[in-house]
Amino acid sequence: MGLLLKAGINIDLINSAFLAFITIAFFIIIINYLSPLKNLFPNYSLQFAGLIGNTSFLGIPIAIALLPTDTINFTIGFDLGTTLFSWIFGPYLLQKRKDNNFFISLKNLLFSVLNSPASRGIIGVLIIYLFNLENLMKNFLWLPARFVIYLAIIVVGARLGIISINSSRNSILFKLKEKIQYSIILKLLILPTFVFIICQVLNFQLTDTTALVLQAGTPSAISTILLAEAYKIQREVAAKALVSTTIISIITIPLIFLIINTNTLILPIKRLLFTN
Repeated sequence: MGLLLKAGINIDLINSAFLAFITIAFFIIIINYLSPLKNLFPNYSLQFAGLIGNTSFLGIPIAIALLPTDTINFTIGFDLGTTLFSWIFGPYLLQKRKDNNFFISLKNLLFSVLNSPASRGIIGVLIIYLFNLENLMKNFLWLPARFVIYLAIIVVGARLGIISINSSRNSILFKLKEKIQYSIILKLLILPTFVFIICQVLNFQLTDTTALVLQAGTPSAISTILLAEAYKIQREVAAKALVSTTIISIITIPLIFLIINTNTLILPIKRLLFTN
């Protein structure tokens, strides 16, 4: 709520949220309808690990540190779209449904929508707008919002440390036998490249493109583990994907930022995209 009020619900936020949501949905559909890709990503834990990024606890702080404040709308919008997709469709896709009745499935889907943290944030912001309290509340909530973000970085780091220790004891950290490597490639390379191409096609500004691509290139989200734990599906796969992408992103995120902001590397790509 604090981030949404600070950014304001405007067209940039809506567009970036829509871009994130549609991009993830596109990849989910393509993966599950093309047999070769389905063989590479045989379960939803692998797919979510390769598509759902740590946009809240890592992506937003990185954007705040590296980019102008006027790009916060794009950053938060992308996070909002990602959060909505993961908490709406994550429980729906990962749980073992024993009943194929459409009404029950629709009921579960609606429950997931209303139970989403992103949905709650949007509802809270709309209530504040309804009572014309946005100017008061955005300043009141912005400080605790930043505190929670920075505190979340510490929490995520501690949680990753615990996962790393447990992974080392069980020898699962770098033994990427469950096709984890494909999730790593999808999350850290293919997805940000795809978002970059979309931004070029839509003629986004450089800083806006950087904000969106950095969000797309964040490592796998903590929510992938939480969902896997909740439904007891591919928990070790989710843990390995999270730890591996987080470690590798130490290299890939600065590299992405450097490439996007180096014209000598970007101009040939633009010429290739827009050459008739």
